[in-house]
Amino acid sequence: MLRDQFFNQINDYITTIKATQGHNIRKAAETAAEKLEKGGIMYAFGTGHSHILAEELYARAGGLVQVKAVMPHELTVDLDMDKSTLMERTDGLAEVVFATHKMRKDDVLVLVSNSGRNPVPVQMALGAKARGIAAIAVTNLTHSKSIASRDKSGKKLYELCDVVLDTCGPVGDACVQPAGKTWSIAPVSNILGGIIAEALVCDIVEIMLSHGVEPPVYQSANLDGNDEYNRQLRENLKERFPELRDIFSTF
Repeated sequence: MLRDQFFNQINDYITTIKATQGHNIRKAAETAAEKLEKGGIMYAFGTGHSHILAEELYARAGGLVQVKAVMPHELTVDLDMDKSTLMERTDGLAEVVFATHKMRKDDVLVLVSNSGRNPVPVQMALGAKARGIAAIAVTNLTHSKSIASRDKSGKKLYELCDVVLDTCGPVGDACVQPAGKTWSIAPVSNILGGIIAEALVCDIVEIMLSHGVEPPVYQSANLDGNDEYNRQLRENLKERFPELRDIFSTF
């Protein structure tokens, strides 16, 4: 069955991630933990479907409070699939993203792109480097190394970031090819990227705890008592999170 092929492939990819990416996940976590312990923010950015991993890290139960997802609508597939594809290939748009987000040297930027070839994610990495912001790539090295950059720099995402986390997926993302067909189904980048994202959070929390720092971690808003718990967590961070007003007081 195609479904069984998919499950088997996913298991193999996760096994490969576990065997090969541990060192870099830890290195990325050390970079992020150092920033968060000093009051920094972990920004997460991706275009197209990669923005789903920015959401994976942001504002969810068991997730770090000190995370901001950078998700300009024109770069996601929420409104227009074709427009987002064209926009992520637009030169100079990354500077607009930086201009509308207050990233600092004390922050860290997670950049997600399966191919790592398009101008916006590449120029986000270049912009981070120019600003002294640590950048972590989540990308598919097998795919990225098999193609040319679309950016004027000739660079791809993995060549520009401080730490690279490889999703270890296939070229083209989809992993199941029906018999007799030239095309494949079942893309894996978001599944594997999600595995890496949560492994990164696990290591960040472990490192912060080992340093005697209590990491602010959201708990489920759908369990009684956690609205107040989460509000208290955000109180100390509200100067950098103006959107974290006390919305719950109106309910």
